[in-house]
Amino acid sequence: MINAAIIGLGRWGQAHLNAVQGKSKRMQFVHGVSKEPDQARALAEKHGIRLSTDLADALADPKVDAIFLATPHSLHVEQVITVAKAGKPVWCEKPLALKVADAKRAVDAVRKAKVPFASGNNKRCFASMRELRRVVASGEIGEILHIEGHYSNEHSTRTTPGGWRDDPSESPAAGLTGAGIHIVDAFVSLAGPYARIDARVFSKKPEPDPRDSLAVLAQFTSGATGLMGTVRASPLCWRVHVFGTKGAAEARGEDELIVTKMGGKPKLEMFPNVDSLRALAESFVDAIEGKAPFLVSPNEMLATVGGIEAIANSVATGKPVDLG
Repeated sequence: MINAAIIGLGRWGQAHLNAVQGKSKRMQFVHGVSKEPDQARALAEKHGIRLSTDLADALADPKVDAIFLATPHSLHVEQVITVAKAGKPVWCEKPLALKVADAKRAVDAVRKAKVPFASGNNKRCFASMRELRRVVASGEIGEILHIEGHYSNEHSTRTTPGGWRDDPSESPAAGLTGAGIHIVDAFVSLAGPYARIDARVFSKKPEPDPRDSLAVLAQFTSGATGLMGTVRASPLCWRVHVFGTKGAAEARGEDELIVTKMGGKPKLEMFPNVDSLRALAESFVDAIEGKAPFLVSPNEMLATVGGIEAIANSVATGKPVDLG
């Protein structure tokens, strides 16, 4: 059993607690860190975890085997470096950073320290997405020519009014970091690194509680193309559709996959629902125990941050961005 500390007990830190505590047979949280301990005390008592106010307290706790960072992403890089220097496996919520240069500092630190490193790209653990990656990797639909994706959720602007989602420095390009990042990562996992990005934001109502959409046209180093969209304050929608030379496959929601072979009819498959947060946490356990690499590689983390940075820059300048 891996004993972990969760740093940050806001909405997403609580989501990790609810997914893992008492439900996973491989991991449990034993320590929580909050800058607002009075507000977190009842939560800590509910989950049976020690509560403190500083990352250093968790690093010094002999019972803690690994650290989960569920903090604002402007803090991630320095916190990852601190944890790596302490020799602890580290999980960092997405995005790792908003700029590749910063993300590289974190990746270099964990590589130097030789500690397991994980990121919170939990949508990779949707049953539909696991099967979509299997279909693509198997060659069933041939070489990837094009990929389309959309993720919107009606909570992305209303969950924590006045929080990081309303801060342009923490949340550039409308719904990019609140929702679109998951599609940016899904594209990397399926089509590889980005080569060129052209992105635009269309807004009908400014913050707070904005009404806007982000549209992205992408090209990958493989030569494949991509289209991505996210709409803030819109009903939940998850869709990733891969088009190949022999067929197409589309993940819809968490559990549904539609595969169409050239000349054939669409075939719908439904899969048992998986708790994506718990599944990803247990992939981290695999990495800590040396059983398997974490589901998202450091190079993929960097490629995702590269996509985020390019989208934000393209939106800011109104021009396409070429990645190195």
